[in-house]
Amino acid sequence: MKGYLFVKRWLKSLIEPTQPIQELQEIQEIETLKKKLMEQERIASLGLLLAGIAHEIKNPLNFINNFSEINVQLLEDLKKEIQDKYPQDENKEAIANWNEIIDDIEQNNIKIHEHGKRAENTVKTMLMQARQQEVAKEPTDINQLLEEYMNLAYHGIRSQDVSFNLSIKKNLDSSVGKIMVSPQSLGQVFLNIINNGCYALHDKKNKNKENNGYQPTMELTTKNDPDKKQVVIKIRDNGNGLSEEIKQNLFKPFHTTKPLGIGTGLGLYISHDIIINQHHGSITVNSQPGEFTEFTIILPI
Repeated sequence: MKGYLFVKRWLKSLIEPTQPIQELQEIQEIETLKKKLMEQERIASLGLLLAGIAHEIKNPLNFINNFSEINVQLLEDLKKEIQDKYPQDENKEAIANWNEIIDDIEQNNIKIHEHGKRAENTVKTMLMQARQQEVAKEPTDINQLLEEYMNLAYHGIRSQDVSFNLSIKKNLDSSVGKIMVSPQSLGQVFLNIINNGCYALHDKKNKNKENNGYQPTMELTTKNDPDKKQVVIKIRDNGNGLSEEIKQNLFKPFHTTKPLGIGTGLGLYISHDIIINQHHGSITVNSQPGEFTEFTIILPI
């Protein structure tokens, strides 16, 4: 009987952790909890910083958007005033020159207003991230949204360099259809990734001017996966690519691969938060230095 009890205790000691092991597990759990609390505190502090920056930017942006819009109307009034006050036959050449200058100023104001609105949308997104608000979702055509922001990014870089040409390949699965997302937030993600890709393509093209065989290419792919109840979105460019070190820090706040004054380091950080926290999906990056960069976004249906 005593032998049986000894064996029983010995077997129990093998199955159940001893006191030191239990204490070690508790210490590890406490350390893990501390790290989580520190991360939450860091994110909260960053949220306050983003909110402060966004509020400071918001007021000047309102002035830019409002006055650029007013200027367009004033220029139209000016053109009408010139036509009414000066005889067309006597001042035909002068009026044509004036109208040409007015048209240029008008187009400049339209561009200022357009980019001001884009900046305003970014500020709104920053404020939403800082407040950790749940964004409104609606049935959205993913293929259409992706194409829309591809065109927006392309025209944006073309407005800065009209000589830049980009080949766009589309492998869009029509069965993706509409899924419940925030079109504004998801559009911001697409724009951030595509803008970065366009910048990398433009930079590589400028560095390889002697290489006439290089064709800057952006590839957009969507795939419906009904078995896993998810949609896969891939955005790929054949630009500069990313090193392993850059990939590891890519989604961290204020980390940018662009020169000082061009990148803020918030775009991909906010994009990561939008996909992970707002849409409960995933976002990963695969890249080969000098060859390509590909972002993969997975959204639940």
